[in-house]
Amino acid sequence: MRLSILDQSIAVAGRPHAESIRNTVALARHCESLGYDRFWVSEHHNHPTIVGSAPEIVMAAIAATTERIRIGSAGIMLPHYSPFKVAEVFRVLDALAPGRIDMGLGRAPGSDGRTAFALNPAANERPEHFPADVRDLMAWVRNEPLVQGHPFAAVKAYPQGPTAPETWILGSSDYGAQVAALFGLPYCFAWFFSDGAGGERAIELYKKNYRPSAQHPEPHAALCVWALAAPSMEEAQYHLTSRALSRINRDKGLLGPLEAPDVAAKAVLGPHEKAKMEQLRRDAFVGTGPEVAARIEELKTRVGVDEMVVVTWTHDEAVRQQSYSLLAKACGFAPVT
Repeated sequence: MRLSILDQSIAVAGRPHAESIRNTVALARHCESLGYDRFWVSEHHNHPTIVGSAPEIVMAAIAATTERIRIGSAGIMLPHYSPFKVAEVFRVLDALAPGRIDMGLGRAPGSDGRTAFALNPAANERPEHFPADVRDLMAWVRNEPLVQGHPFAAVKAYPQGPTAPETWILGSSDYGAQVAALFGLPYCFAWFFSDGAGGERAIELYKKNYRPSAQHPEPHAALCVWALAAPSMEEAQYHLTSRALSRINRDKGLLGPLEAPDVAAKAVLGPHEKAKMEQLRRDAFVGTGPEVAARIEELKTRVGVDEMVVVTWTHDEAVRQQSYSLLAKACGFAPVT
């Protein structure tokens, strides 16, 4: 099973935000040594729980300290930026790690409306241009001609070289699936974001409407799921408490750092919130390494995707690294020395 990582640089109670960023870089090295395929980092803004706001910078740091694993954005929220500038950034990243860069693109703001406006005062106009922006960005990053009559046809993105980033479209709705199909690009659905709602339909639409491209003659689909492996189910459920409470608080509009499991377990919950907590415990991909691997494999087969991506939140960083180690072992990965 092809398995990759998404990391979001989660804020943790009692620790500075800078440590979350450094932990992301350290985790990438750890996951490379375990044999994972890709390591992706996300983009969020004005979010007190998810402090990874500049994935391209984190990618550069990871590129400098790894040798094999693919490094990607999941994703760059394209409406905030000029496609040409994004192309330049990813040309530089490809120069640092030739042939190892994934350029994952998203249309969602990764923030609230006010923050999107602060990032780009023209942000409200950009989402409708997303397909054209993707088209132009791919041409620039691959050093290919822009469409005939394009006003910036003479502009080139440097540095140039023999390799180019692999473009992915990311999303949690039908829209991204259709854009990926239109351009013949790999597509990843954020299953963890919507608890799977709409995921099977999006993958079906993607495959049904796929238009082969020179880079990708066949569709290539992935799902990103939240998962946590531990030596026992009891221990996994204990550490899940932190993330489960964060989800419940998020639904109430309360965002903040991830609490320790002992603190999260003492939270005062109403009847509806207690029921939600139990549902999260039942549905979550948690347990021993083999148990979690089996759940991931079953979903992969049922939905019919080519690879899976895992995101894990824990208060204790050692527990998170252990989770990825147990999962890699259960999947039969060969450690990279």
